Amino acid sequence: MTTIETVLNKHDNELGFCTLINHQNQVWKGSLDCVSFDKSTIKDKLLTLDQPCHIIRVGGKIGVTNDGYLTPTVHSSSAQAELLISVPPIHLQQLGDFNFLTTHGVKYAYMTGAMAGGIASEEMVIALGKEKILSSFGAGGLLPDRLETAINTIQQALPNSPYAFNLIHSPNEPAIERRAVDLYLKYGVRTVEASAFLDLTPNIVYYRVAGLSLNSANQIEIKNKVIAKISRREVATKFLQPAPARILKELIQQGLITELQANLASKVPMADDITVEADSGGHTDNRPLVCLLPSIIALRDEIQAQYNYSIPIRIGVAGGIGTPESALAGFMMGAAYIVTGSINQSCVESGACEHTKKLLAQAEMADMIMAPAADMFEMGVKLQVLKRGTMFPMRAQKLYELYRTYDSIEDIPVAEKEKLERQIFRKSIAEVWEGTATYLSQKNPEKLGKAVNNPKLKMALIFRWYLGLSSRWSSTGEKGREVDYQIWCGPAMGGFNDWVRGSYLAEPHHRHVVDVADQIMNGTVFLYRIQSLKIQGLQMPTNYGQYHPVPSALEM
Repeated sequence: MTTIETVLNKHDNELGFCTLINHQNQVWKGSLDCVSFDKSTIKDKLLTLDQPCHIIRVGGKIGVTNDGYLTPTVHSSSAQAELLISVPPIHLQQLGDFNFLTTHGVKYAYMTGAMAGGIASEEMVIALGKEKILSSFGAGGLLPDRLETAINTIQQALPNSPYAFNLIHSPNEPAIERRAVDLYLKYGVRTVEASAFLDLTPNIVYYRVAGLSLNSANQIEIKNKVIAKISRREVATKFLQPAPARILKELIQQGLITELQANLASKVPMADDITVEADSGGHTDNRPLVCLLPSIIALRDEIQAQYNYSIPIRIGVAGGIGTPESALAGFMMGAAYIVTGSINQSCVESGACEHTKKLLAQAEMADMIMAPAADMFEMGVKLQVLKRGTMFPMRAQKLYELYRTYDSIEDIPVAEKEKLERQIFRKSIAEVWEGTATYLSQKNPEKLGKAVNNPKLKMALIFRWYLGLSSRWSSTGEKGREVDYQIWCGPAMGGFNDWVRGSYLAEPHHRHVVDVADQIMNGTVFLYRIQSLKIQGLQMPTNYGQYHPVPSALEM
């Protein structure tokens, strides 16, 4: 018979118990001296995650303990304490997909995503890698020489530790995308985080397939791992399936891959992991996590049933992950791993300047806005940036409106051009073009040649001068240009700031990426324990279930 029982604790710890069916087949045995009945010590018992947690009742009093042991119920025996709930120990490694840990050689299912321009810096990747946490270097927008230096630095520091490099899609400059792939293959970079792809390109396929071979057991070995960051089903489908035959044929004809590798490519997916990117900083579709993640997991299951891969593709989640609560939500919806981004930009190891880090540490969730992207300006693509403390979003939008309205710089009214020179460029349009032309003559002479005979393209390149430099100013700390800083940021930054307010992590100079990762993951397993206890009937005030960052012994 189903019964409903609510027991209110007679003491002032405010614990209660409510259950529909209470048929315990075990009893707790141990010393009552190790049971906490007062508020001051109950929280400590709940936080002792590497030990079991038993909720017991003695004489109408509900208490919490990590000690003692459980034995089967014997009807003839009487127990001095009634066992209400028992939950086992929980460890960080239990969250997410264990295959993610073994594949990437990491200690838990957490990684930090790339932030372009080296904002996800060598220091960040190395600090995390040394602690067996996967981090992706922000290679987007960097010249080959700079990228090559980063590869050498990271590989020397992490010869046997995990790391990844970003491969960002460059539709307007495919040569840059190709040069990055060439460097990754040359130096044996074994994991790339592919982002901003609208479709598969020969470059990402080349990287993936060039690492395929057969081992001594005649099994396919995938040396070049791909973590694809997506926000659309149609793009996810491309990475969930094998490489397209037409691209494989082109690569064979170019002598870049072998016939054997092409055959092997038809049996493996393009990605090992798919990161579902919800409402994030930078390039984003602002998709809601609770809708997008289940959709992509279902899509993965459909394609897995079709191809029957020996190892199913893991689905992780990014965008909005900045607190233990958001991390737990991702794991509970089935994420194999979580990815943080914006919050790491405010940390000591990031490539952002101190002024930018201070602005980020003050940001609230409503302080974000979409603005035109430099790399896909002509396509009208936007990215999410911080609006508080900077005028970049408004000025970038003004440039795009002018680009849409006019066919050339010369068509823009004189008054508007004067405003551009005075307020945004702070130099003449002629000077901006001269600098742009000099840069392109060295880095992309083909595009320069096209711009000379294409006034619309020339105007776009002039406007992209500002859009491109504004993000660099945010990294280098360009004096006098603070109001023009382009700071990629998502709402997770505001959530993180709310969570750490009043703690030692409130100040950016106390934020270290490893510590932030540990605090989020520890908080996540704690919240999982709390929810497990609540589901089984424990009633408690909210303060018992709150996790606040506490400095580790090393920090203190």
